[in-house]
Amino acid sequence: MSDLARHIDSLSRASVLCVGDVMLDRFVYGSVDRVSPEAPIPVLRIERETAMLGGAGNVAANVMALGAGCRFVSVVGEDAAGLELVRLVARETGDGGGLIAEPGRQTTVKTRFIAGRQQLLRADAETIAAVESEDEVMVAARTGMLSVGAVILSDYGKGVLTDGLVMQLIQAAREAGLPVVVDPKGDDFGRYRGASVITPNRKELVQATGMPADSDAEVEAACRFLLDTCGIDAVVATRSERGMSVVTRDGATHLPANAREVFDVSGAGDTVVATLTSALSVGVDLTDAARLANLAAGIVVGKVGTAVVRAPELLSALHEQEWRSGEEKVDTLEQAVERAERWRARGKRVGFTNGCFDLLHPGHISLLNQAKAACDVLVVGLNSDASVKRLKGETRPVQTETARATVLASLACVDLVVIFGEDTPEELIRALRPDVLVKGADYTVATVVGAGFVQSYGGKVVLADLVDGQSTTNTIKRMQR
Repeated sequence: MSDLARHIDSLSRASVLCVGDVMLDRFVYGSVDRVSPEAPIPVLRIERETAMLGGAGNVAANVMALGAGCRFVSVVGEDAAGLELVRLVARETGDGGGLIAEPGRQTTVKTRFIAGRQQLLRADAETIAAVESEDEVMVAARTGMLSVGAVILSDYGKGVLTDGLVMQLIQAAREAGLPVVVDPKGDDFGRYRGASVITPNRKELVQATGMPADSDAEVEAACRFLLDTCGIDAVVATRSERGMSVVTRDGATHLPANAREVFDVSGAGDTVVATLTSALSVGVDLTDAARLANLAAGIVVGKVGTAVVRAPELLSALHEQEWRSGEEKVDTLEQAVERAERWRARGKRVGFTNGCFDLLHPGHISLLNQAKAACDVLVVGLNSDASVKRLKGETRPVQTETARATVLASLACVDLVVIFGEDTPEELIRALRPDVLVKGADYTVATVVGAGFVQSYGGKVVLADLVDGQSTTNTIKRMQR
């Protein structure tokens, strides 16, 4: 199982406190077959209505969908919509007690009127003003912090997360040793001082910094400006079709987008902050947590409307991504040489081993793992079908070179596969100039092809331990009995 797959599995142990602006997302569906005689507008014949958690409530729903636990704290009005939100939160999270009803406040309701798949109108009812229930929110939040591993502040600018409350929440979380992730709003990110991570989208990043944010370099510069001026530990910037950037004081990582089709980007930011924080709550490092969040974003934008992503969907998308990545890890000699040079320019040691790898067995896996342990990136030279036939006889290979390359490339310990047609990898080794050359201990250094050449420029030759009783030839013989 890959590290990311293990991280997905760990989400069932995650627990998060989410504080922010909750909304009721109401959807009114129907059909249109005429224009109103009263005005040039369509007449919607209503067929059904649904309601779901919106705003910070959608963040909580996304946390729960991943299999994690969520304590949710927000403020609603003393009205019918507020009561409906209490029921929805209780249904989604198992506890609606974190919703505080404030007299005189109107619960935020966004009603969308939809004909077929076309949205005709959105009508909003809301109070945009600072809440008067800061003390009650803080009491509920402190209680929630006792049983979670991380905190989300989901700011939609409706008034729940006042400046004073944000400061108290961040301070309390940090004192409790909990990472705080903020989905920000507005142009003053200094109000989130002390947060572990903020997750602005590209538009919010530009608005908050006044800097361009198109290229990787521009995004990194804008994020560093926030780190320097706002007292935040890290920025995870979501960039729509350009993916995601993770910027800390130690460096930056730019993750490409994973979406295959985009139907609706609404709510994608909620999915990102929910996935990122759930992963952080169980000790996943920031970059891997961002990789999971990026994967989740690629799934949710393929759905219509505010939606959630479930752990099995994440795992399935990861497997598909790894399969595609495996295909990309098979290269020509010329491309492999270029990639090896780039790796070395970044200070990485390039390792090399080779073989037929006809029917992959534990001996092969042991060799490959030992080879990867001796270097930073591992290139595997794979004998072509014609080469295997010459070396092993007319009945070999059992698997085609395409199948063998695909299986090898799917392994986490293998970074690149190059198919060669010669009987030995001498030409391949001379072109790649590996820093480490690995073969099995059934060879001696003197008999390893290319050993002298690698040693001539200071390279290292490693003889890997063998696994007793493991042989492709013997496996085939047993299959033929």
